[in-house]
Order: sequence, then structure tokens, then C-alpha cells
Amino acid sequence: MQPDDSAETSVRASDAEREQAVDRLKGAAAEGRLTLEELADRTEAAYGATVRGELERVVADLPAAPSPAAPAPTKTRRTFVGIMGGDSIRGPIRLADRCTIVNVMGGVDLDLSRATIEGGELTLRIFSLMGGSTIRVPPGVHVERSGFSLMGGDSVRPPDDPPPSPDAPVIRIRSFNLMGGTNVRPPRRRDRG
Repeated sequence: MQPDDSAETSVRASDAEREQAVDRLKGAAAEGRLTLEELADRTEAAYGATVRGELERVVADLPAAPSPAAPAPTKTRRTFVGIMGGDSIRGPIRLADRCTIVNVMGGVDLDLSRATIEGGELTLRIFSLMGGSTIRVPPGVHVERSGFSLMGGDSVRPPDDPPPSPDAPVIRIRSFNLMGGTNVRPPRRRDRG
């Protein structure tokens, strides 16, 4: 394949064009076309683009405009429950922008590496009683954690390589623990990519 030497693709990209590309990426993620990790990677590439051709490559495989109210290809998950047992969720999954996890003497392990999120941002409300969750987050996303713990606690160690860009996707974790907690970790090596 020959490099594109046209004058239009070699014109320097403006800040407004970078923002348009990022908006298009966020729309594609909201439709389930990009995973959270792909959104983070492409957002970083869009903000680092110096010419229009680089921006075009970032969005080349995406439709020009959002699809008109197309039904979701798979069911959107909103709730996960681990009572005296557990649930382990990996692989492609479609999540609502707000999800609830309930752990009672058990736990839910959720890997977000290949998740698609409605709206491009995710808030997880986690309630743990004598149990807990492990949340695996992909590189290039921001993690915000808040909550309350009594006789338990959270451990947050998200991936730091590459560091997230200022406009990277955000995962908000709101945890409430009684003799339990939540661990936030990078994906397992075998699950990356």
C-alpha cells in the first residue's frame, strides 16, 4: 500500500479537528464499536496527531455519523451479584454507564479490557459485605475511587503504562465495604490485546 501524499492529508491538523475526531471516537464507543481500551488508545493518537492524514487513520474504520437508534447487538449488563459464591466476567461485554455490584460472602471479578460502555464513561457502585470484587481496568483510562470501608478496604493499582491522556475515558468506583473490599488491578497479561 502506497503512502497517501495528497495535499489534504498533509495539512496540519487543528485543535478543533482533533476534538471532532475524539467526539467521533466517543460516539463509536457508546455504540459498542470500540472497547474502552481501544477508545483510550485512539483518543491518545488523535490528540497526538499533527496532520489530517493521521486523524483520518484514527477514525478510518468508523462510520461518519452515529447510527440512528440501532438496537444494541448484545444485552447491556447493569447488575452483578456474588452471594456465597462468585461470578467472573471476561471477554467482550456491553455495560451500561452505571452498574451495580453486590458481594455478600462472595465476589464478582470483572475484567473491563474488552468491555464496551454506553456513553464512554463507567460508574461502578460496589457493595461488599464479607466479600469483595476484583476490577481489572485497561491501560490508558483514568480511575477515580471513593467510598467508605469498615473493617475492610480497597486497593487501587490501575495500569500506569501508558499514562492516560487528560481526556481519556473515566472509570468511577464508588465502594461501600463492611468486612470486605475491592481490588482494582491491570488486566492479566494473557487477557491483554
